[in-house]
Amino acid sequence: MQPPATAIEALLNGTHADPFAMLGLHLGPGGCFARAVLPGAAQAQAFSLGGTDLGALTLVDPRGLFEGVVMGPRQPVRYRCRRDGHEWWVTDAYSFGPVLGPTDDFLIGEGTHFRLFDKLGAHVIEHEGATGVHFAVWAPNARGLAVVGDFNDWDGRRHPMRRRTDTGIWEIFLPDIGLGRAYKFRITGPDGTVLPLKADPFAFASELRPATASIVASPGKPDWDDAAHRKYWAGTDARREAIAIYEVHPGSWRTPPGRLFPTWDELADQLIPYVVDMGFTHIEFMPVSEHPYDPSWGYQTTGLFAPTARFGGPDGFARFVEGAHRAGIGVLIDWVPAHFPTDAHGLAHFDGTALYEHADPRQGFHPDWNTAIYNFGRREVEAFLVNNALFWAEVYHVDGLRVDAVASMLYRDYSREAGEWIPNADGGRENWEAVHFLQDMNRAVYGRHAGVMTVAEESTSWPGVCQPAHEGGLGFGFKWNMGFMHDTLKYMARDPVHRRHHHDEITFGLVYAFAENFVLPLSHDEVVHGKGSLLNKMSGDDWQKFATLRAYYGLMWGYPGKKLLFMGQEFAQAREWSEARELDWQLLGDHRHAGMQAWVRDLNHAYRRCPALHARDCEGDGFQWLVVDDALASVFAWVRLAPGANSVAVVSNFTPTLHGQYRLPLPIDGVWREVLNSDAAHYGGSGQGNLGAVTVSDGAALVVLPPLATVMFEYAGATGAQK
Repeated sequence: MQPPATAIEALLNGTHADPFAMLGLHLGPGGCFARAVLPGAAQAQAFSLGGTDLGALTLVDPRGLFEGVVMGPRQPVRYRCRRDGHEWWVTDAYSFGPVLGPTDDFLIGEGTHFRLFDKLGAHVIEHEGATGVHFAVWAPNARGLAVVGDFNDWDGRRHPMRRRTDTGIWEIFLPDIGLGRAYKFRITGPDGTVLPLKADPFAFASELRPATASIVASPGKPDWDDAAHRKYWAGTDARREAIAIYEVHPGSWRTPPGRLFPTWDELADQLIPYVVDMGFTHIEFMPVSEHPYDPSWGYQTTGLFAPTARFGGPDGFARFVEGAHRAGIGVLIDWVPAHFPTDAHGLAHFDGTALYEHADPRQGFHPDWNTAIYNFGRREVEAFLVNNALFWAEVYHVDGLRVDAVASMLYRDYSREAGEWIPNADGGRENWEAVHFLQDMNRAVYGRHAGVMTVAEESTSWPGVCQPAHEGGLGFGFKWNMGFMHDTLKYMARDPVHRRHHHDEITFGLVYAFAENFVLPLSHDEVVHGKGSLLNKMSGDDWQKFATLRAYYGLMWGYPGKKLLFMGQEFAQAREWSEARELDWQLLGDHRHAGMQAWVRDLNHAYRRCPALHARDCEGDGFQWLVVDDALASVFAWVRLAPGANSVAVVSNFTPTLHGQYRLPLPIDGVWREVLNSDAAHYGGSGQGNLGAVTVSDGAALVVLPPLATVMFEYAGATGAQK
């Protein structure tokens, strides 16, 4: 039966609601009826994929519409097209069946499909005897959807897609194309409006900004050589391991001559050996997902599944991770499920409706960043984000996700005035949908990837951030200790003469130091937006600034909790950080900066070598105060403990006064070696110290406390007399 003219017209202009019902091969009484759109052809001959001639089709519309009856069963076909002496071949996408199946539909509809990155997006596959790319995208409210790209002249009439009614997913298999092809989706909204071309939410690669097309790519790498690293972390309790994190913005750590960005391979050649030498255990990258705007530092991402093209292809990032693992270094990435930018090619109003975001701006718009907020209560959106977390752990072998802006997710009134937010069903401010999403994400990550950690940047006192989700907590492995950072930096900025009045800015944090599994963060947030560098936050003249910063780092490395330091601060970069330039490496020609770098290196190696300094970072029985109340001298002292390990005493003097005979209580009589001293001349200090060791008798020793310094003593054993 001949379709009505309106249906033919809709087919040819790309607006037909179900192109697969009209195109391809359809069984009829006389064989298979074939219909194909072959622009530019004057004649078309049908062949099976094996080369059997199935018969000729007739041109019925000058715009390239062919029809005819062909031999054989319904099957994928190729057309030999001819015109004016030219010949070309087209494999008919509409002669292939669907790729997704009913199991996918069921799991997707239920929100329990944990392999969405294998199903949605663009995948090079073998299908019904042909090699090509399967495209699939979720757009349930779209009236029509077509894939466009460099393979069809970006013509939305050429490849309209099949809609799977139960899930709202559109799919098509395009034979004879492969990796490296640029594409987007042409979406017609529910009101008939054609939207700006949309990038693929599941794209594995993207064009380099300012271009925004998605790229057909193969993520990760096929052969990994990091099994020993992954096995180790899967079999250990990360809370009892030494974790010292070097936070890195990959675009500005070092920049190559004549180019804005290094490649991942160039970074691997330089950054990994540097981190190993410095004694850090992990690299944490600021977001590596694709993002359109450099000054966002990656925190406004439009391609959650695509490593940014700034540093080369996705295979380069996989090689970096593998190289780090082979060197014994873990790789964490900053992950941003809290919000997304409203760029026209991104997720905003993806199918003409508020699909990924809330429709009401009181829930769906973030006033701090002018971004959209994910609708965490929608199961498809939660599944998208949970799958993304699993994707980075599985496909790129990352060791953990530091989850950005968790506090903004937990509270409906975050950064909002009265009347600018909608209470929850109980009238409260808690965003329970976000809570459930975070719990589900952590369940999925920890349940499927042993050895992978999640870290919450959570700046409030929300209870149970690191409590398991099945016990009602959020389920994170670690939480950034923002209170430590704020209070201690405030203390270090004070003139030493006034510090005696603010002793609690150091002591108070140890009241709650074991309430969560904490990471102590001195992150990029502290050296941007007019805040200056860490060095210039310290009070006093230049000598005092360097001395105080060394003492501060010593206190931090001796303090319970894992460590995080932003790049450049290990050598006391003086300028505020900018993403637009590399670090000021030339400062290492100054002995003060080189001394700071040497101090951080030695702190890291001591932290890793001494179980007492890390094995009970998250447990109160690994900490004991020695001097808590000497506000007048601004002295703090405690001992770090671990079963079967030598104890380590940490002593800080935050005045410029030398204490030549300070009575220090210590828990065990005997010899305590001075293993670290921030005032050593090697680090740029005045060279005051304890000649390598002190002897404790009757529970105390007289020690030298250098000015503005932190000293660490490790128990070395009883003296001959004490034995």
